[in-house]
Amino acid sequence: MAKILIVDDEKSIRETLREILEYEKYEVEEAADGQEGIDKLANVEFDAVLCDIKMPKKDGIELLSEAVSKGIAAPFIMISAHGTIETAVEATKKGAFDFIQKPPDLNRLLLTVRNALDKANLVQETKTLKRKISKAFDIIGESNAINEIKSTIEKVAPTDARVLVTGENGTGKELVAKWVHEKSARASGSLVEVNCAAIPSELIESELFGHEKGSFTSAHKQRIGKFEQANGGTLFLDEIGDMSLSAQAKVLRALQESLISRVGGDKQIKVDVRVVAATNKDLKKEIADGKFREDLYHRLSVILIKVPPLRERKEDIPALANHFLQQIAKEYGTTPKEIDNKALGELANHEWTGNIRELRNVIERLVIMSDGVITQEDVKKFG
Repeated sequence: MAKILIVDDEKSIRETLREILEYEKYEVEEAADGQEGIDKLANVEFDAVLCDIKMPKKDGIELLSEAVSKGIAAPFIMISAHGTIETAVEATKKGAFDFIQKPPDLNRLLLTVRNALDKANLVQETKTLKRKISKAFDIIGESNAINEIKSTIEKVAPTDARVLVTGENGTGKELVAKWVHEKSARASGSLVEVNCAAIPSELIESELFGHEKGSFTSAHKQRIGKFEQANGGTLFLDEIGDMSLSAQAKVLRALQESLISRVGGDKQIKVDVRVVAATNKDLKKEIADGKFREDLYHRLSVILIKVPPLRERKEDIPALANHFLQQIAKEYGTTPKEIDNKALGELANHEWTGNIRELRNVIERLVIMSDGVITQEDVKKFG
């Protein structure tokens, strides 16, 4: 049953609204002024708030602003006998869900309450889903190297500092980028990924910056590039060491000026993007060989995070193996298989040139091919 708080200094209005809402099977509490309202909101979780604007001690707009600043998620429906367009606009800007004039139309009131509750449920479901996604992309391990990476992410993510993630293929560089975004103030925005190695050099500029219709032979319509798609969020440039020098120059300008131009266009477009880049190459060697711009390197590497290969953190293999057993069982819709200690010890003897990605593949193969508990012999045979 949804719980609704009515905040109004007129007792007759509170009683009328209570009767209407309780008839619709809502649970209702009352507050006679703004101060009592914020006190109740601080101690009880409500699903929606019906709030008068003109009240003693603390008016409705002040109550709304304080609730928003304290992170109270309940949607506010503002009600007032002195409503104007300016008042409604101000309430909406402050974060109100809707504005209703007194005396409220019964159907309009109930529809607005239902819509507000639907929105609150959707927001909660989104948060739950994001937590599940976060769990699915968790950074597994308690080795010193992994704990140091987790600590760095906690410090860096809330800022807008650019991050360069280095490491061999399959070590989890993309995972680090996801967590930098997930724990940042931009988490509600998009995380847009670009694999620079997978895009031909002649198309990378169009991919990043977009193009105007007719700017080249196959440009049959305007295209929005990844920088614009990531506006307000995070742009993850994976394998940036494979980017052409001409594209590097344009990326550098975009980072310096927060401005881009679509291919074939003259208009400069303002973008607000945080860039996280990753590479499996030694960029300092690439710079020495004339394949990577030094000025771009320094722009990207405000924070450097080096992800170690699996062979340098073998103490994390048991946790990773069990994580993958759970993950694979969920994908297959089966009960997770167990793995014995000798099998885990055997896994630790591998060199893991393919790192985490190779380990995941091996665990999946063991799940398919082994009978019952995964043993050392299974690892020797199928690993």
